[in-house]
Amino acid sequence: MRTPVALLLELGVILAVLGVLGTLARRLTLSPVPLYLLAGLAIGEGGVAPVPAAGDFVETGAAIGVVLLLLTLGLEFSLPEFAVGVRRHVPSAVVDLGLNAVPGAVAGWLLGLDGIGILALAGATYISSSGIVARLLSDLRRLGNRETPAVLSVLVMEDCAMAAYLPVLAVLASGGQWWQAGLGVLAALGAVVVAFTVSYRWGHHVGRLVAHPDDEQLLLRVLGLTLIVAALAEAVHASAAVGAFLVGLTLTGETATRTRAVLGPLRDLFAAVFFLAIGLSVDPGDLLPVLPAALALAAVTAVTKVATGHFAAARDRVGRKGRLRAGTVLIARGEFSLVIVGLLGTMHDALGPLVTAYVFVLALAGPLLTRLAGALPLRDTRPPGPAPSGM
Repeated sequence: MRTPVALLLELGVILAVLGVLGTLARRLTLSPVPLYLLAGLAIGEGGVAPVPAAGDFVETGAAIGVVLLLLTLGLEFSLPEFAVGVRRHVPSAVVDLGLNAVPGAVAGWLLGLDGIGILALAGATYISSSGIVARLLSDLRRLGNRETPAVLSVLVMEDCAMAAYLPVLAVLASGGQWWQAGLGVLAALGAVVVAFTVSYRWGHHVGRLVAHPDDEQLLLRVLGLTLIVAALAEAVHASAAVGAFLVGLTLTGETATRTRAVLGPLRDLFAAVFFLAIGLSVDPGDLLPVLPAALALAAVTAVTKVATGHFAAARDRVGRKGRLRAGTVLIARGEFSLVIVGLLGTMHDALGPLVTAYVFVLALAGPLLTRLAGALPLRDTRPPGPAPSGM
């Protein structure tokens, strides 16, 4: 079998550049995410060094990167505790939807979009990037922070909301009927409920199924199971991220510890490819005309996401600094917002560049604001009273 020289060369250059940028970020005590995004912008369509031969690999690697990020995030927590946290944060989900979908809907109305366009823009401003948030929590060593369970509860409920939202948008964008959208919603939500129930009641059997003393066998079993579950979730518009996260939650004890160790390097590789792919999807020439509108929308929804995280962390009686950290880590938008625009196809030519510029601005600003929030010298006070049980 002849290996394409161009593919090997482009991948080699990409990985070498990402390695240099990652080293630079570590020396500056920053998350490498913004640098990876800028690298993607520089070598993508319209950039200074396009990589056409490596495009398919980067696209596939990006999908795997999101799955691995959410899998390893789920490994940090137990399913019973997480279920308690999700139930406690239903009000947080309502606040999140109201604060972050409404600005997008209003912006769509002001821009003269039709109902489907308004619905799409509302979804794009509502949903945070699970992949970027997961990487930030790991990079900044906040997985053990008191505000992190609240952040994860908000993220998972957003992804579950997408299970209802995406079938509706897809059907409407293709000219389908409301009853078809309703069937899609029932199928997606049913899949989410079944997945949670199976994980909650019989998840302990999964650990025994994948456990093996050999690291190679453990890696193959866990990764194979995760990709299968993620594919099934994606097939019913229930989000591959939720499927991968649930697999991580079901693995506990020594199996979870060893899985984190064997998956760590693989996760970091594909996570870097995921962030690069976001930059690759952007043509710099398309950003400039819509940049003022994107910046205005980004500024408004950055504030509303901070308010969302502040509210959610306050329900867990987290102090002021933790609430600010929770809010800023939710600012970044990413993969879902771009998927939403992709569902519309050519229906709204002006919406694609606007959402792409919006996503790119917040994918860059979110990690920087998150890092800054962790360094602010705020006095971390907590409201009186005992911390809630559970997470």
